[in-house]
Amino acid sequence: MNKLLCFTAAISLGATGAVAATPSHFAGANLLPQAKVTLAQARATAVRAHPGVITDQELEKERGGTGLRYSFDIKNNGKTFEVGVDARTGKVLENDAEGANPD
Repeated sequence: MNKLLCFTAAISLGATGAVAATPSHFAGANLLPQAKVTLAQARATAVRAHPGVITDQELEKERGGTGLRYSFDIKNNGKTFEVGVDARTGKVLENDAEGANPD
């Protein structure tokens, strides 16, 4: 049974492209209990909104939406884009090229 669950999860995540280049850290993990959207769901949403490789991720309290968002840096064609996904609704809040002073 456990093998089937692991296989199903791997197939589900692999189909979204959300498993590419998983960053080695996760800032804001202590805020996960406040999120209704899982990290995996948010990663899939971000990659659908802006295809590429996730190079950084965090969960943060920030203005806009419900005030809690996942923030992803996604690299595509040599440029980095920041995609914000509301951690309570799953809506894309931001999808912009990273500025000269990334946060």
